[in-house]
Amino acid sequence: MGSDEKGGGRGNLPDIDPVVHAPARLAIMGVLHVAKSADFIFLMRQTGLTRGNLSTHLSKLEAAGYVAIEKKFVERMPRTLVHLTKVGRDALRKYREQMRKALDSLSE
Repeated sequence: MGSDEKGGGRGNLPDIDPVVHAPARLAIMGVLHVAKSADFIFLMRQTGLTRGNLSTHLSKLEAAGYVAIEKKFVERMPRTLVHLTKVGRDALRKYREQMRKALDSLSE
């Protein structure tokens, strides 16, 4: 049986979390892992995503429980703060481990 048949066409990546694996969401989670928390504009600048794309990806991360989003006003201006939850940090850690194993298996 080939890897396409066994792993659903994903080779050595059968257990990789698709929520984290999307490049834009991985970039967001990477920024939040380092920054601890960030506002919407900072995330837009760091990831290069448009407002709409960032908003869509944040919604998916929030639905998965990976980020918490806080909306408030600062001097009458809306401000959206985002941070990784414990579940999100654990998911990112697990993703890194799984990718490391998958990449290591390529050299075997």
